[in-house]
Amino acid sequence: MASVGVITRALLCKNVINTGRVSISNTGFIKFYSTAPQYENIKTEVVGTKKNVGLIQLNRPKALNALCKPLFVELGKAVKDFDADKNIAAIIITGNEKAFAAGADIKEMQNNTYSSNTKDGFLQEWEDISNCGKPIIAAVNGFALGGGCELAMLCDIIYAGEKAKFGQPEINIGTIPGAGGTQRLPRYVGKSKAMEIVLTGNFIDAQEAEKMGLVSKVFPVEKLLEESIKLAERIGTHSPLIVKMAKQAVNQAYETTLKSGLLYEKSIFYGTFATEDRKEGMSAFIEKRSPIFKNE
Repeated sequence: MASVGVITRALLCKNVINTGRVSISNTGFIKFYSTAPQYENIKTEVVGTKKNVGLIQLNRPKALNALCKPLFVELGKAVKDFDADKNIAAIIITGNEKAFAAGADIKEMQNNTYSSNTKDGFLQEWEDISNCGKPIIAAVNGFALGGGCELAMLCDIIYAGEKAKFGQPEINIGTIPGAGGTQRLPRYVGKSKAMEIVLTGNFIDAQEAEKMGLVSKVFPVEKLLEESIKLAERIGTHSPLIVKMAKQAVNQAYETTLKSGLLYEKSIFYGTFATEDRKEGMSAFIEKRSPIFKNE
């Protein structure tokens, strides 16, 4: 059987069909066509029946969406722009049918040194994703390897196509994950499984990723983006303010002890009682009607 390293090198030699703005063809695939603002390495679109979902497609198909710095600068800008847009309820990051992102751009980092990494703050652009206040959904088809897997884990929810592959193969090129792979992965799948993935560089398929808790749901390839948009739209039916507070509370579970986390949760819970949306939500429930939340 070919090694993971051989497979990875083979993958990097393949081309992928590039698509842009969203439409659904009669085959069920969602296609993309370029739209403003223009980027070189990503494409963006506002989708959903209410046009309240920000969609970002990684767009380096010949490199299987390898995560170079220019791509991440653009990705960070797009995420921040959607986060600041009051009309956007949630954000989706996706790739194409072949690859979500097959890892970092090895050629770009090959000549880096410890000194240059430290001085330049290598990978600091990734913080723009984790700092986003709105929910981010990773819609993963194809390969999510190395930095691609780490990018998916930066998101709040991961939906996967049935042919998706996840992995942290950095060990094969003499380094380790550097954007959260050794820290987030154990929190999601446990120490033993994370050790196995990181120390072997082996890939895991979508079904196993779902079983271990890395992925929320698995769908047919052609249904993945459609289902991800439905999820984002469902989130968009709730109060934007309360959604943001709920995201903060859940994320706190990974940053602190259980006791401190419970205290934080309680403070956020109490805080919802100072909002008009909490009052509207409970009033609507009692009055048996749909709530009307403020878009702020």
